[in-house]
Amino acid sequence: MWAINIRVIAVGKLKEDFLKRGVEHYLIRLQPYTKVKVIELPEAGLSEKKNWGLQKNLEEEASAVMKNLRDDSHIIVLAAEGQKLSSEEFAGYLERLLVEGKSEVDFVIGGPSGLAESIKQKGDLCLSLSALTFPHRLARLILLEQLYRCFKIIRDEPYHK
Repeated sequence: MWAINIRVIAVGKLKEDFLKRGVEHYLIRLQPYTKVKVIELPEAGLSEKKNWGLQKNLEEEASAVMKNLRDDSHIIVLAAEGQKLSSEEFAGYLERLLVEGKSEVDFVIGGPSGLAESIKQKGDLCLSLSALTFPHRLARLILLEQLYRCFKIIRDEPYHK
């Protein structure tokens, strides 16, 4: 088994049953490869009509995220403007972390308004899942699927297409 401990710190609670089932599906599939823990943080009250409200909400969510980041973890922040990697490149990135002895990896997914700049700057990598735009709750499912795909690639195991 790979010696990596992954945590997904996500702002917002999954509400849709199909997303809950999908997340659970990939958490089960990931068990032979790695330990994954999902930490759900509450969304701050949104006030989209006032810019100051939005910024205050992002800062409140950022504070909650910061409290949950581990001091020794490699932090990967998901953001639309982040670096785009293929599945093979992402697998290579994770494999390099393992080779370098970085066994703690925290992924951060923001809420519907994204992430505060302070969180993006805290990340060791700012990663975009796609040039397409996804709801933040769907990003969690996509991330877990890609993590599963990465471990299949790293181990040179087949992945059904």
